[in-house]
Amino acid sequence: MFLERPGFQACEKTMPEEFYVVSVAEHERIVCAAYHKRGFTSSEAEQAAKLATAATRHGIRTHNAIKAIHLDDLFGSAVGGCVPGAEIERLENRFDAVEVWDAKKKLGQAVAWEAIDRCIELAEKHGCGTVSVDNAFHYLWGGGYVMEAAKRGYIAVTNCTASLAEVVPFGGSYPTLGTNPHSWGFPTTDAVGFPVVIDWATSVIAMGRVQQFQREGKQLPPHAAVDKDGNPTTDPNAAVSLVPFGAHKGYGLALMNEIVAAFIGGSLPTIRSRQPVEGEKQTCNFFFQVIHPEALSSGEFAENRTQAENIKVVIEDILGHGNDSCLLPGQLEANFARRSKNAGGLLFSVAEVDALNEIAHEAGANPIDKQGLATVCVE
Repeated sequence: MFLERPGFQACEKTMPEEFYVVSVAEHERIVCAAYHKRGFTSSEAEQAAKLATAATRHGIRTHNAIKAIHLDDLFGSAVGGCVPGAEIERLENRFDAVEVWDAKKKLGQAVAWEAIDRCIELAEKHGCGTVSVDNAFHYLWGGGYVMEAAKRGYIAVTNCTASLAEVVPFGGSYPTLGTNPHSWGFPTTDAVGFPVVIDWATSVIAMGRVQQFQREGKQLPPHAAVDKDGNPTTDPNAAVSLVPFGAHKGYGLALMNEIVAAFIGGSLPTIRSRQPVEGEKQTCNFFFQVIHPEALSSGEFAENRTQAENIKVVIEDILGHGNDSCLLPGQLEANFARRSKNAGGLLFSVAEVDALNEIAHEAGANPIDKQGLATVCVE
């Protein structure tokens, strides 16, 4: 629900958050300026802005432009973890439907958009396409890439290793795993109105959420993080390590990413993005796979349904039987994207606009004029 106002005012009690409406062009102007200032090419800056816009449009506030620039500050172009203008090397292998890339520390978003496009090309030809990426810099919101593939009619999956080992394994006390996100996208727009996108970090919350809560002055949920002594904390300023979701289940999924990365060429998670270790590799790894729906079809659906009709009735059955109030993964993001569209731009909190203006100042770009922005309240 929205209430628009010409100026910034407090929300009613039933309206918990109020956002400024920032145009896509204004947002991408600042994002591109920030990446240009850091030496990235125009193409790389545009790919970074594309992902940041997609994340914000869908309400993914943990992996927006603010997070992207913060990640580059910590581990990227300033310290050699990401190399502006780097060229991907495509390594030789004997498999027609699989490619292995050495990213050469190229900007992760640029590599990821190219990888998902290449997987789609391979899936069109072979039914399935896979790209694994070594020597990568983190690509941020994995859900954005698989959502794009799903909107184009494909099933897609990606996972990656996080920049840092910040997660304590189940039963352990020292962080040796990344948050290691998994993202799946399914072409279900005809069936339910939006792609089903299952996208999650393998920790209870992402470190980006901790940073968001620091900006917003909010407390963390219980049993999501631990402090420097390994004790549970809800204070985002005291949180230094995270806890896997679902105990041993989230631990297993995080472990899976590390093992996949080890097959690709990744090395020890506890030294990733840390101080240089001679002779070691300290970069992230990506895995992308796209499947053409026709490649999975038996062609024998009950009641002579088509594949698309079958998907629709299966989802309806899952959400039936009194489960009609349940949400599908990707539904909240689709709803937020609808709100963004109705508002006429991207929705940012006060703290987020201030953070974007700090980025603009550092890049030598004009800041966003908050006085000229509309605001909306989101229930």
